[in-house]
Formats: sequence, C-alpha cells, structure tokens
Amino acid sequence: MNLTRQDVLKLADIAKLELSDTEADALLGDLDKMLGFVDKVRALDLDGIEPLVYMTDRENVLREDLPTEPLSHAEALRGAPGADSDYFRVPRGGSLPE
Repeated sequence: MNLTRQDVLKLADIAKLELSDTEADALLGDLDKMLGFVDKVRALDLDGIEPLVYMTDRENVLREDLPTEPLSHAEALRGAPGADSDYFRVPRGGSLPE
C-alpha cells in the first residue's frame, strides 16, 4: 500500500493534529516504513505458530498481598522533613525545609 501526502494530511485531520509540511513528510516516511514491515510479516508462512503473548518465558514473582497495620499518625509524621503537631509542614515557595 502506498500512502500519499494527502493520506497523511487526511489522517492528521481526523486525529485533530496540526502538522507542518516537514512533520507531514516525516510522518509519511515513518508510516511507509511501518506498512513495509507489516507487508514483510504478511509474507511469512506463520501456519502453526502460536501468537506471542509475552516477550519472555519468565514469570513475575510477586509477594503475597497481606494486610498489615497502617502507620500510626506519629510514625508517618516522624519521617517528614517538617511537621507541626498533626500536619506535614510544606513551605509556600515549594522547597522543603532543610
């Protein structure tokens, strides 16, 4: 399938994208490469080959999700760079106190 610059501009319009001439030409080249890759895959004999779900045969090893006691108010404030009785202290200017 050969795309034209008009095709790219129509796709951009549908996607509500504003493209400069340079961007449209670059996108046309990228889309041509992508469609060329798809054509190469279509040309392969893939009968009997199962679709790949994961790129590796490794499995995630996750810890068991067990409920634990939440931090107490005092424990949470203890780790704060600044605290004032019941609240975290946050400076107005955006930087944390030292």
